[in-house]
Parts: sequence; structure tokens; C-alpha cells
Amino acid sequence: MEKLSRATGAAIESTLDDLKEIDLGNAGLVEERKVGGEAMVFVERCKDPKSVTVFVRGGTDHVVSEVERAVVDARGAVSSALQDGKYVIGGGSVEMELSRELHSYAVQIGGREQLAIQAFAESLESIPRALAENAGMDVIDTIVSLRNKHKEKDGKSVGVDVIAGKVGDLRSLGIYEPAKVKKQAIMSATETARLILRIDDIISSKGGRGGMPPGGPGMGGPGMEMD
Repeated sequence: MEKLSRATGAAIESTLDDLKEIDLGNAGLVEERKVGGEAMVFVERCKDPKSVTVFVRGGTDHVVSEVERAVVDARGAVSSALQDGKYVIGGGSVEMELSRELHSYAVQIGGREQLAIQAFAESLESIPRALAENAGMDVIDTIVSLRNKHKEKDGKSVGVDVIAGKVGDLRSLGIYEPAKVKKQAIMSATETARLILRIDDIISSKGGRGGMPPGGPGMGGPGMEMD
């Protein structure tokens, strides 16, 4: 009722006695239709709708759930982009460019820190890996191709084109992602990894206690004779 009120501009009244002309909304078409054997009321052609309904259909409940999830994700992505006003190129191109920059930075640092930075850089490549795998592409060839493309001067926007099943310039294709969502995803993944490492370190320190047999290594205990 609230969504219908926002869509038509009508006021919600509990009784007909309180109904006034000013409370009535407007819609170009109101009709009942049968969809899949079930009767549904459609309210369309509203003048200035503040609320709309996306009608999702599918062969199975699983398909409907997947389509609904995709619609909700897309709506959230557009909302974040409009609120933040910033976006990045999608298709794993940002992750590959960050990975390349981190690999270059790791060489300059050296020492053990270099290994940690390189591991972080490789973990960023999991996004284009997953995209390539889901698109039925060869993962190794895709990653190698992306690394080579990002070494070029104009290769920053090159990513995985899952529609064509190849590596391409996603800027020209208009594949974008909200910068806010991308930043939050990287921060959340990093914090999760840090938490796991911290817990693992605590368990290792508690479970690593050991002791030598009485008398030291190679020595017999009480009551044992040696030649």
C-alpha cells in the first residue's frame, strides 16, 4: 500500500468516510491480468512515480532468485555511483593495474616486506581469474594476456570481456563499477585476511609448546641403565 501510494501520489485512508478528492492519486492504466495462472493488478503510466515494481519471472525458483539478486545488486551499484559520484573501469582491469603497481613497488622495498606485498598483489588477480573462469575462458592465458596488456601505456582499462569471451578495452564498452563498492570490497577482504592470520598465529603459538624427555635428548629416564 505504501509503494502504491508513492507511485500514484494518493493518500492512504482507512475508511471511505474520510476519503476526499485531494486524497486520490492518478494512473494512466489500472487493470487485472493473469500471469502464470495467477491474477495480478497492474498500475501503470503514473505521472510522477516515486516507487516502481520490477516484475521478475523465471522457469524455476532458483532462476528467479538469481535474477532478483542481480537486479538488487545493479540497483545498489547505480545508487552508490550516484551518491559518491565516482566510478572505475570494471572487468578486473582495476585489480590488474593495482597488482602491476604493487609488484613494481615490492621490488623497491625488498626483504620480507616484499613477499607480503607480492602476495597481496597476486590476491588481487583473483577477481579477473574468477571472471575468466565463469566466462569459460582459459584462466592462465587470460591472466598472462592481461599482465602484458597492462604493461603497455594505454592498457590500464583492459579487462575481461565476459560477453565476447576475450580480453578487451572495457572503457570503450562502458563497463563501469562504483568506486565506493570497489574500495569497500578490497578493504573488507584485506581485513578478513588479517583476522585469519592473527587467529592462526595465536593458535600456532599455543599449540607449539613441546618438551624434551627427562635427561635431555638421547638420555634414558629414571631406572634405565646405559653401557
